[in-house]
Amino acid sequence: MSHKKYVTMGVWISILPFLGFPSFIKNILFILTGLYLVYIGYKIYRKKEYDEQKKIKQTKTFSEVVPQQEEVSAEEKEELA
Repeated sequence: MSHKKYVTMGVWISILPFLGFPSFIKNILFILTGLYLVYIGYKIYRKKEYDEQKKIKQTKTFSEVVPQQEEVSAEEKEELA
């Protein structure tokens, strides 16, 4: 969610009591606004949880490096024996 939506929600909650709505409608608007904020919080929580799960699954690959053995010629084998 962009920062503009956070600011807009803050302004909405700040001016809602002064808009002159009857208390019944004002209560409904506050309830709907609260439910929307709960929904946004849940989406942020789920995204964060998903990102952490994704981060755990993305492990670094491990490749074992085996030094190459030098080939020994037949002559050197005879000398070693």
